[in-house]
Amino acid sequence: MKTIRSQIFVTVFVCCLAFSQNSPAVIPPPDGGYPGFNTAEGQKALFSLTTGSANTAVGWFSLLSNADGSFNTAVGAGTLLFNIGDQAAFEGIENTAVGTAALLFNTTGSNNTAVGTAALLNNTGSSDNTATGAKALLSNTIGFQNTADGAFALFGNTEGNANTANGYQALFSNTTGDFNTANGWIALLSNTTGSFNTANGVSALSGNTSGNSNSATGQGALQQNTIGTQNTADGAGVLINNTTGTNNTATGFSALFFNTTGSFNTASGLNALFNNTTGSSNTALGDSAGFNVTTADHVICIGANVQGENVSSTCYIGNIFGVTSTGGAGVFVNADGKLGTITSSVRFKEKIQPMDGASEALHALKPVTFRYKKEIDPHGKSQFGLVAEDVEKVNPELVVRDKEGKPSSVRYDQVNAMLLNEFLKEHRTVTELKKEISALTAMVKEQAARIEKVSVELEMSKNRSQVAQAP
Repeated sequence: MKTIRSQIFVTVFVCCLAFSQNSPAVIPPPDGGYPGFNTAEGQKALFSLTTGSANTAVGWFSLLSNADGSFNTAVGAGTLLFNIGDQAAFEGIENTAVGTAALLFNTTGSNNTAVGTAALLNNTGSSDNTATGAKALLSNTIGFQNTADGAFALFGNTEGNANTANGYQALFSNTTGDFNTANGWIALLSNTTGSFNTANGVSALSGNTSGNSNSATGQGALQQNTIGTQNTADGAGVLINNTTGTNNTATGFSALFFNTTGSFNTASGLNALFNNTTGSSNTALGDSAGFNVTTADHVICIGANVQGENVSSTCYIGNIFGVTSTGGAGVFVNADGKLGTITSSVRFKEKIQPMDGASEALHALKPVTFRYKKEIDPHGKSQFGLVAEDVEKVNPELVVRDKEGKPSSVRYDQVNAMLLNEFLKEHRTVTELKKEISALTAMVKEQAARIEKVSVELEMSKNRSQVAQAP
């Protein structure tokens, strides 16, 4: 369509030129002023005017076909040449064209502004467009409410609506995409059918073709994105290599720099998730956070230089290891990732009763030594503990389960409470035994004293008997 229009443009200009050379001049020559607040200056400017008013035509064949249209301004050779105008239907009115062939093919479109050679050249019946710059919105035919500021801005747009392009070749290839905003040199350059995109910065989203609802702010932000959707990039080089990844949010110089197809990632900070390519659902907050993550999913890295590892479903938080915190409580995490502490106040409890024999299940547990698999602990340190599946057989309540209900770990805090109960039970038993032993000891001492007393009495009796028997 664009090529055909250009051919028509050349043909019409050549024919009109030949006609003008062979036709007699208007006598007397127009001096520029006409009734109805119209002004015309140039060969056949406002040539077909009938009832139109407040038009200004300056240049060769400017507003040539306009009859009833009003409030049009055409300055330059061939500007608004085919504009017909129908005041009653509000067609072909209130257009402004400045520059050779600006709004050349417009017939019934209204409220258009074209400033620059061939600006809005092919526009026919669409309205409310603004084009400033050579060939800006050149191919637009029926797209409306577009704004193009810069040479070749929205150059290829034909039917796209409500687009805004500011900068050389901004939204250059857009054809039918709607509600796009491009500010900067070649911003959204390749976009054709993508809609609801926002690009602010040199070459921002320049490779996007049909991706929708992307937002890029910064030099080269989302530069290679083609069909990725709902991405947000804020900063130079942010998401620069993304092609089809979706729902990513990156803030900071070179954040998510190498991401291509990874989706649902959030990176905030200089070089955050810099090396991620295909990993998805990762979160990095801080300078170089998540730097080591490339293809893993569901990784969380929080803190400056908390680079993490390329291991899925892991979490790394800085400034915790080796930092002593006193007077607090241990932090626990459940299968949903919720962090919290164990509360012991009666305010949070109900159905409180003695543990009694419930802790005796501990006697059936089998403590073991083991080593974690290398993907968990590359150093293979010797560990001491329990196996969750073994504990489940003894008491299922002592097992921590994952989201699928499978045994994952042991509630060692509960085991400790049970151990305390068993210790106290044993302590009470030992205490009672000590009391019994003490009583028995006292009894034995008493018996020994009695035996000794009897032995003394017997000895004395024996001695008296011997004295009595002596001659």
